[in-house]
Amino acid sequence: MANYHVMKDKDSGDWYAKREKADRVSGYYDTQAEAEKAAKELALNSGGGEVRIHTPKGSIRDSDTVSPGNDPCPPRDKKH
Repeated sequence: MANYHVMKDKDSGDWYAKREKADRVSGYYDTQAEAEKAAKELALNSGGGEVRIHTPKGSIRDSDTVSPGNDPCPPRDKKH
């Protein structure tokens, strides 16, 4: 199980997906939607986990649990 973050590179302007506590980025993408999709696929392939989507300024905008990961707040997450 692995958690991923979707963030914007301040230098290049590209979006990237990065595994939590990893030294390197998993991949760079043109749009936030592409990076989010890739992060969810990577989380699914590693056994599930959380995907946290950040705003361009860096704060967390949204978080999504990829099955079979454990949702930390199942009653509150009514969007997915």
